[in-house]
Amino acid sequence: MALQYNKECYICGSEQNLHRHHIFHGTSNRANSEKYNMVVWLCFKHHNGSKSGVHFNRQADLRLMMDAQRDFEANIGTREDFRAVFGKSYL
Repeated sequence: MALQYNKECYICGSEQNLHRHHIFHGTSNRANSEKYNMVVWLCFKHHNGSKSGVHFNRQADLRLMMDAQRDFEANIGTREDFRAVFGKSYL
């Protein structure tokens, strides 16, 4: 299971200045992001280098969480399993 197979920005496809981003926030959710491979590569602009970055743009952040939840449900477990791990559903 993997949200992303190539080392490129998940949003724009750039291969420059990439940052590894844990999709779910907080101490336990960061650990669970790591455990369930809920991490993506983002370029500086889409990570935290502009207002369109996921750290400043709630819509972009939600898109990643929704994509990750869909991937979890398709490859790991049910929506209830997801809620048990990450605390809530984003779908």
